[in-house]
Amino acid sequence: MSTNQPLTQTLLVHPARDLSVSVGVAEGDMLSFADELVMDDVYRLADNAERCGLTIEIAPRGESFVVARESDTGTPGNKLHFDCCVTLMVPDGKLIEAIILVEVEETAAVAVYLLPFGSLLPRTDYRLVGIDRQTATTRFAEASCVAFTRGTLITMASGEQKPIEALEPGDLVLTRDDGPQAIRWIGRNTIRAVGAFAPVMIRKGALNNENDLVLSPDHRVFVYQRQDRLGAGRPEILVKVRHLVNGSSVLQIEGGYTDYFLLLFDEHQIIYAEGIATESLLIDPRTRAALPEGIGLLRNDYRPHHGYEVKESLLSVPDAVDLLRRASAAE
Repeated sequence: MSTNQPLTQTLLVHPARDLSVSVGVAEGDMLSFADELVMDDVYRLADNAERCGLTIEIAPRGESFVVARESDTGTPGNKLHFDCCVTLMVPDGKLIEAIILVEVEETAAVAVYLLPFGSLLPRTDYRLVGIDRQTATTRFAEASCVAFTRGTLITMASGEQKPIEALEPGDLVLTRDDGPQAIRWIGRNTIRAVGAFAPVMIRKGALNNENDLVLSPDHRVFVYQRQDRLGAGRPEILVKVRHLVNGSSVLQIEGGYTDYFLLLFDEHQIIYAEGIATESLLIDPRTRAALPEGIGLLRNDYRPHHGYEVKESLLSVPDAVDLLRRASAAE
């Protein structure tokens, strides 16, 4: 794979037409970007509204996002601008954050999308109570960072298993490709465990893990297939845990708040959590805004395993988790 192969990420968004002002100054208008929003307007979701996949693409050394060829919506090649972060309030006082994205063709805005950090329901009033033009990129970065949850046991260079919250920068962790490596930085975020951003639990043994393993939904686990049961065409694969959710052995956990811990090394690494291989934080244009200034200026260069990720379509079979467990098990 070329070092210039773009990174992609699929976001589940509502097109602007799904939300319109039911009460307020802009009554009847569809959702728009920050310059056209009016505080205290009340929005409602259309009865037939459905979230669709907006796949974004970015070159590893680029700084702008574009609509990818495989996107369900949007025009491939058009740029995407992270316009603002909005806060919506339902009648019982609950708050939902969301990011507004604007698709731009040349210099004209051609589409607006809402990326909610939670689920929106028809026939519910959503009052616009906050518009923040400064934090959209940061909030997206925080959601894109791969992270471990409190209590996750990490394999150290000595073989000791230590909970992630006990680790410190400089501690030596065992990596798959480079042996003992020192932790460069550890970050921590506390997020609401809602919707597509809720953590994913891989139950004990589901992928030969020694205990339950709870990860951020876009976190990728590494599997070495002794037999290519998945049909990936190679033994080494990286799999996003959100693509493995089956409601039984792998499930998404909603409700409350989750403490996420981010592990960064000088290079992107495959490390061991609860006995199975999984990735560390990757610095790229999606995640950089969530990092401290000095750390965010670093770059994780291309590694061969960056080309190991498999498409969701290969994981659509009902027994994908079982296939991967058996494929990776010792003979």
